[in-house]
Amino acid sequence: MHSTHSPLRLVAALGAAAALVFTMTACGDDESGGGGDTPLIGVILPDSASSDRWETADRKYLEEAFEAAGVDYDIQNAQGSREDFQTIADQMLTNGVDVLVTVNLDSGTGKTVIEKAKSQGVATIDYDRLTEDGGADYYVSFDNEQVGVFQGEGLAACLEGVDTPLVAELNGSPTDNNATLFKNGYDSVLDPLYADGTFEKGPDEWVPDWDNAQGGTLFEQMLTDTGAEIDGVLAANDDLAHAVITVLQRNNLNGTVPVTGQDATIQGLQNILTGDQCMTVYKPVKQEADAAAELAIALANGETPETGGSVIDPISSEEVPAVLLESISVTVENIQAVVDDGYADPAELCAGDYAALCEQHGIG
Repeated sequence: MHSTHSPLRLVAALGAAAALVFTMTACGDDESGGGGDTPLIGVILPDSASSDRWETADRKYLEEAFEAAGVDYDIQNAQGSREDFQTIADQMLTNGVDVLVTVNLDSGTGKTVIEKAKSQGVATIDYDRLTEDGGADYYVSFDNEQVGVFQGEGLAACLEGVDTPLVAELNGSPTDNNATLFKNGYDSVLDPLYADGTFEKGPDEWVPDWDNAQGGTLFEQMLTDTGAEIDGVLAANDDLAHAVITVLQRNNLNGTVPVTGQDATIQGLQNILTGDQCMTVYKPVKQEADAAAELAIALANGETPETGGSVIDPISSEEVPAVLLESISVTVENIQAVVDDGYADPAELCAGDYAALCEQHGIG
């Protein structure tokens, strides 16, 4: 099912966390929301299944940022349940949060939560995913179309020299605006290659709720429908890429079919080391978490921060103040950059069977 949503139109963007133009002032007493002197910030993460990052990276970095600033916080994970997402939000609002930061599961649920928060005078931040027609006060994410461009360019590079390769696309969730933006990005690279006959367009499917089991099932059907003739796979993130690789392994095709990813998970990086995945995209989550925390703290203290950038909501056409960060395309040649940034622990990345591969590629 293809999303009919138009892409976000970038009005102005910030290239890196260092470029954030809003300035934090000293935290003063705050009598709103929590009713005490210390601001209370609520964060709702979406799940643990679609990507490891929410619990292993975002939670950790947000906690560190809030603790360093000396503010109270409540971070909970809806674990993929729209009902739990709304229940958690209700609990946080009852407990008097000053700011609510959400990663929506879908824009409908997200919009309901944001509207309830705003009706109670609570500031809202869309974190990583824009809630379409949601009306959040701020949006903090990456330039997600650029992420998709990196994926398209990465797959094209991995298929260089292959004669008219048949390419399958396994997109993210049709209800996630980010998945639409990723697809806009990689299709901007792939569509011209399909049009001029350099590549042949194969199956193109969306994966409901980023569900990896469904992604694997969909790819298995793709492989069957094409007589196992797929030459390259644009998988929208590392977890879907691993689902694809698992199917390829069962068919003795792993390592022969380039597969893209995104998120620079440990598993994704290890799949690159073994040659089963050709690239991923590293999104410096610490920069994203730090930017969201800084915005939330400013809002909790009654400030009106300026981000210097904005996006246009594709449904409401409203302008949303935004911080958009840059990502990095990663192949086996520059995995060390992810390690150097502190995102991938070399002890975990290079454990066991991967030690020799890390040593071979100078990673540590």
